[in-house]
Amino acid sequence: MKIALSEAQELARRTFQRFAKEEVAPHAELVDREERIPRSVVEALAREGYLASGLPEEFGGRHADPIVRGLMHEALGYESASIQGLVNVHHMATSALARWGTAAQKQAWLPRFTKGELLAAFALTEPNVGSDALVETTAEVDGDDYLLTGTKQWITCGALADVFVLFARVGDAPTAFLVPADAEGFSRTPIQGILGCRGYMLARLVLDRCRIPKAHRIGTQGFGISHVMSAGLDNGRYNLAWSCVGQAQACLDASLAYTDQRKQFGAPLKDFQLIQRLLTRMIVGVQSARMLCWRAGHARAERMHTASYEAMIAKYQASTVLNEVANQALQIHGANGCGSEYPIQRYLRDARIMEIIEGSTQMLEIMIAKLGSADAAASRSA
Repeated sequence: MKIALSEAQELARRTFQRFAKEEVAPHAELVDREERIPRSVVEALAREGYLASGLPEEFGGRHADPIVRGLMHEALGYESASIQGLVNVHHMATSALARWGTAAQKQAWLPRFTKGELLAAFALTEPNVGSDALVETTAEVDGDDYLLTGTKQWITCGALADVFVLFARVGDAPTAFLVPADAEGFSRTPIQGILGCRGYMLARLVLDRCRIPKAHRIGTQGFGISHVMSAGLDNGRYNLAWSCVGQAQACLDASLAYTDQRKQFGAPLKDFQLIQRLLTRMIVGVQSARMLCWRAGHARAERMHTASYEAMIAKYQASTVLNEVANQALQIHGANGCGSEYPIQRYLRDARIMEIIEGSTQMLEIMIAKLGSADAAASRSA
């Protein structure tokens, strides 16, 4: 496996970092404070092709190389977990459509998504439904339409998105649909005051016999969870793993700078062995998480059957490392890290969200262990 960036990948990395520093970083604190992402930032993301990342080139997609796409999410996560989250959920929804939509659906929707004319979101979670991915929202046939009834909760970008890849039951068959925000019977309420990632612009969606045409069904009835949802979550985990690496690197860089400048007992903090131990654990943790992201990217680029498994491992390690690194960064900064003068308290709050979304740490432990056991059994019988 290649563990060094190619010239093209390195150029892309520098380009992403420059964009994030110029277009994302200046808004990061405001996004956290006001719990929204300015339209100018969304327009910049669209203009530079970030909303087209990972989608088919025939529809205007960009960044076909999974490593390049990962580097983009790392750069965005470094400056703002909230803004990376908007790009991530847009890709989760649109990549699921690109994988399982009809030719007509792709032609009608994907060019508008890649240009950023429309923002997409992924609507699965419900008030009574979380990690088990069951669906209580129902869809009944009414002539040439479906009528959707139910509630979705904690939907990232739900307060802003124009179109949702949304899951409902047709009888007992979980099914995916494209639901425009202006559909008859659709309403939403923003959710504010959350712990971290406050710029996610979460919303509660209510569908009151929401009418959508049959042509908006994605895939066949019953394929919603096993195929459409799985495709979206797989891409979300991969992107989020890279974002966690970026967030962890931000914690590390802030701590390295602080320990160099801050003095106690007449010496810089970096000269104290206990601080050196914390920094060492942070450095090793970030590097290990980044290596697993590279491994997951390699599996994707080579279309290996283990690609989804590798994405789970990368997301699990990167999100847990991030929380450890963020806690260590706060310990190093002490009371200063709790205030608004330094970004550490934002990093820590955002980090905590990463172990919940796109598969909680506990759910990933169950899935990784099961897949690892199955792989070991297959190897023994081969």
